[in-house]
Amino acid sequence: MKLLIIEDEIDLGNALVKGFTKKGYLVDKSTDGLEGLELYRLNQYDLIILDLNLPTMDGLEILDNIRGKDKEQRVLILSARSAIDDRIIGLDMGANDYLPKPFDFRELDARVRSLLRCELIQHNNQITCGDLCLDTHTKKVVVKSIVLELEPREYSILEYLLFHLEKVISAETIIEHVWDSDADLFSSAVKVHMSNIRRKIKEACGKDYIVTVRGQGYMITKEEQKE
Repeated sequence: MKLLIIEDEIDLGNALVKGFTKKGYLVDKSTDGLEGLELYRLNQYDLIILDLNLPTMDGLEILDNIRGKDKEQRVLILSARSAIDDRIIGLDMGANDYLPKPFDFRELDARVRSLLRCELIQHNNQITCGDLCLDTHTKKVVVKSIVLELEPREYSILEYLLFHLEKVISAETIIEHVWDSDADLFSSAVKVHMSNIRRKIKEACGKDYIVTVRGQGYMITKEEQKE
């Protein structure tokens, strides 16, 4: 999953990047309102953590710009404006959640996980597909009681595909959500990582759940793939 943090407090922003990176997220950060809005326009993010008191453009103005064109983008406001009226304004303008400062990172992490689960049918930390079971909290993948030894990037790819079960996802979209903003969109890295993921799953259960759709991308399906 890929996050954008727009936060002008340098120490706090760096701490958030460090904390969410340890949790397995890919994170872009901006300390400036206009720059943050431009990053949103240039990239795809699963969730934006948005401060309100920002240089060059206020956070609410950023939110208004986003909601003017995009009703689906998840936005969590993280702000020192903690009055009830401020929270109501932020939520009424389209924020998916509002957490006032000061805050506990564990609560922020839980709120982020909750928002990212909204597109899932299930309402817990686990995503299942046949023998596959991925836990978004522990970041572990279990196949028939075997814990897969996945590299962080491999886990992120598998998680993203499982979040979009039975949907074809292009290599470019995977790169947008799993690599940083400077990634080469024509890189063969996706193919290499996908091959490793498929091999590890098949070694654990003898099945292949990932479909390569020629010219379109990849899809995880509950149907076992035949050689």
